[in-house]
Amino acid sequence: MIELKSEREIRLMREAGRIVAAVLRELAAALRPGITTADLDRLAERLIREAGAEPAFKGYQGFPASICTSINDEVVHGIPSAHRVIREGDVVSIDVGARYQGYYGDSAATFAVGTVPEEVRRLLEVTRQSLAAGIAAARAGNRLGDIGHAVQQHVEAAGFSVVRDYAGHGIGRAMHEDPQVPNYGRPGTGLRLRPGLVIAIEPMVNAGGHAVKTDPDGWTVRTVDGSLSAHFEHTVLITGGEPEVLTAGAF
Repeated sequence: MIELKSEREIRLMREAGRIVAAVLRELAAALRPGITTADLDRLAERLIREAGAEPAFKGYQGFPASICTSINDEVVHGIPSAHRVIREGDVVSIDVGARYQGYYGDSAATFAVGTVPEEVRRLLEVTRQSLAAGIAAARAGNRLGDIGHAVQQHVEAAGFSVVRDYAGHGIGRAMHEDPQVPNYGRPGTGLRLRPGLVIAIEPMVNAGGHAVKTDPDGWTVRTVDGSLSAHFEHTVLITGGEPEVLTAGAF
């Protein structure tokens, strides 16, 4: 069932989004060679709780941490570990979710640690731009296919591929609500967007092919061909005019 949010619910989701954005900025500032992904996880949980919220991911379907940290060929859902040390040249995706007074915010970004080749920086920039293209299409009267098409067109024009096995999602009183928001599609198809709908738009883009696989841990998703992957996400409110990014300033 598609739920349109009331003004009260939107106010709470704005605060959840503000908390998520602030935490993601702090994590980006802390990211450096030598830090472990467990260090980042502890910092995130402390910051989320100090802001009066709860980590959205911790315990979700058994997930053991407060954030997801996915490195290099890992696409999404990487589990933080004291044994995973960030190194110069790594590409690190950090996904943050918070629950504030019963409502969720969700955002992710991918960062290059230190010096990386220009093609790696281009992967990150194209993925970020594809998110912006998807958000620009998230207007009342448009359809879900318009969002996916905007993302896919930008990514594939740059020679990269969109992950098809995972998608964005509705968000509100649950972290994952209807509808699914694929990062590919045909314009003019799918659910018509209406004011009050809140969705998480999250392109996952691979430097190589779009195929992915899941590690034996049951969570970590990585590219089949070993190519690098990038992931950017915002929580977005459909309005009567321009879409409102509830996690604005996260990256």
